Amino acid sequence: MPDQPSHKPPEHPAADAPPDRDLRADARRNRERVLEAAREVFAAQGVDAPMSAVARRAGVGVATLYRRFPTRSALVTAAFDDQLAVCAAALEDALADPNPGHGLYGLLEKVCTTLVTDRGFETVFMAGFPEALDYDRERACAEEGLAHLIQRARDAGQLREDFAPADIPLLLLAVSGLATQPPETALPAAHRLLTYLFQSFQAHPPSRPGPLPPAPPMDLTGLHRPVSGRTATVRP
Repeated sequence: MPDQPSHKPPEHPAADAPPDRDLRADARRNRERVLEAAREVFAAQGVDAPMSAVARRAGVGVATLYRRFPTRSALVTAAFDDQLAVCAAALEDALADPNPGHGLYGLLEKVCTTLVTDRGFETVFMAGFPEALDYDRERACAEEGLAHLIQRARDAGQLREDFAPADIPLLLLAVSGLATQPPETALPAAHRLLTYLFQSFQAHPPSRPGPLPPAPPMDLTGLHRPVSGRTATVRP
């Protein structure tokens, strides 16, 4: 297997608060209620939503919210830490796979699944993270790893020569539109779309490809959806 650059999962700054294990049971419940409320509010209004809106939805005071999460970036980081860890681990697994085409597909499948099964993460992922998360550094690391993986797959004759890393944001943008659908529809639809597109990415698509995942019924009422009043941008 060719030498690979080292890509560690992103390290996110922790809030200035004691770890979960040091919190009282009621404090832990408050924290989880705040994080759940934050995911819901960010999904509906974007990461620029007022912190007071999160506090109201969680049923806590604004002072309580700020004691646990002193900055917006700390709250966003904590709210979506699990999803970010899943995507970072998927990139690591893809880079470690001796079959780069298989690794790339597994990475895309994991990211697409996360995008359509967690509406809040979809909103944050597509709009970009606050500067305090050092997202530029993390994005540069992810782009480097992704470009390396794609080059390995091209060298192995698994991807078209004209396939470029910039094609990945196009795929993710298409898949993210499914996040408005209920999970039982969005997930199979995302897998079907990914299968379709990945076949077209291949240097030598199979003459008799395997069956596609079944096409679920779609509700198009949420098709035209602004993302927090701003243009969505995709960053691999």
